[in-house]
Amino acid sequence: MTETTLEPPDSSAGRDLRSPSPATSAPPTAHSGLRLAFQPRIRRGAFFDAAWRHGCRQFSVYNRTYITGTFGDPVAEYWQVVEKVALWPVMGERQVEIAGPDAARFVQYLTPRDMRACEIGQCKYALITAPDGGILSDPIILRLEENRFWLSTCDFDLEAWARGVSVGAGMDVSIRDAGVSVLQVQGPASYEVMRAFCGTIIDGLRYYWFARVPFKGAELIVSRTGWSGEYGYEVYLRDPALGDALFDGVLEAGAPHGIAPGAVSQIRRIEAGILSWGADITAEETPFEVGLGRLCALDAPIDFVGREALLAHAAQPPKKRVVGLRIAGEPLTPNETPLPLTAAGAPVGRLTSLRHSPRVGANIALGIVATAAAEPGTVLDVVTAEGPQRAEVCNLPFLAKKQTTRG
Repeated sequence: MTETTLEPPDSSAGRDLRSPSPATSAPPTAHSGLRLAFQPRIRRGAFFDAAWRHGCRQFSVYNRTYITGTFGDPVAEYWQVVEKVALWPVMGERQVEIAGPDAARFVQYLTPRDMRACEIGQCKYALITAPDGGILSDPIILRLEENRFWLSTCDFDLEAWARGVSVGAGMDVSIRDAGVSVLQVQGPASYEVMRAFCGTIIDGLRYYWFARVPFKGAELIVSRTGWSGEYGYEVYLRDPALGDALFDGVLEAGAPHGIAPGAVSQIRRIEAGILSWGADITAEETPFEVGLGRLCALDAPIDFVGREALLAHAAQPPKKRVVGLRIAGEPLTPNETPLPLTAAGAPVGRLTSLRHSPRVGANIALGIVATAAAEPGTVLDVVTAEGPQRAEVCNLPFLAKKQTTRG
């Protein structure tokens, strides 16, 4: 396929998307200055132009979609979501729609979480498991209608996986990408912002439930969910033509509360112990090794992919565990790839996500280590961009999530 480099929305800015200058971004790495060409097979999402207009110049690809990186300073964006309210365009959070007479039965077949009590208007965090029990994805599942669901997926081709599973499942379902783009409104003032934008329709909206909100002749899905560890919402838009109007409308509603656009705060989600599939979780881990065994209803009368393997895994102590890691000293460069962890020179696991937390006052990380090395207080060795470091194992979360009921 021929790849075409397209003009950015502001043609005066040049043809390439470049990382922001080191003065306004994360510390430079060996790959600073990387250029990213536009390609017709990569989706731009409904909020791409709005993000560009508001200053974002750092993008990557997630779920075959261009997603925004930092709009400026990641530490300033961290304080924005912790103290005020942030607007995050997360277009790469694709929705796989499963519909048809057997949709509920098929969705249940994809996940070990018991979905039988999931009501219309409710969301469930769930795992998608492989035949060997490994974790392939960890979507939020929204039940839109009796026989219509959206699976809000991580960076995994869940549509292709579901289509493959359906071939031998013998169920009457249709599977497609719903073409949705998502905004996250996160932070202490997010309720005030969303009430100004949506009106009283969101009053009393419970955690992990959604409401339907009319918007310029279309309908938004607004859920009480997010990936920040703070109180927040996600806004699902189906009509890309309304992307600019929605982005700017939320900014206008949030202006009295100091809202600002930004990127998902990796600092805050590590503080909260929120795991990222592909970084902290891979298909090599089982739910029991990453602290998510509660999402496997092994005693329920349901069938799902990987059931027999998960029963076997559940009967054995986990060989590895997800842990927090604390590294004292000056801020370290965030890792691009997993970093090996050792004890007395022997490999014991990997550090998966590293950032410096202003509130913890240290470098904090998530890691996956052998169970024998997972005891809090254990000191492990790791080599970062700045050289050898000592990492102390600690309990998660570093700082608790804030998801109290409001409205």
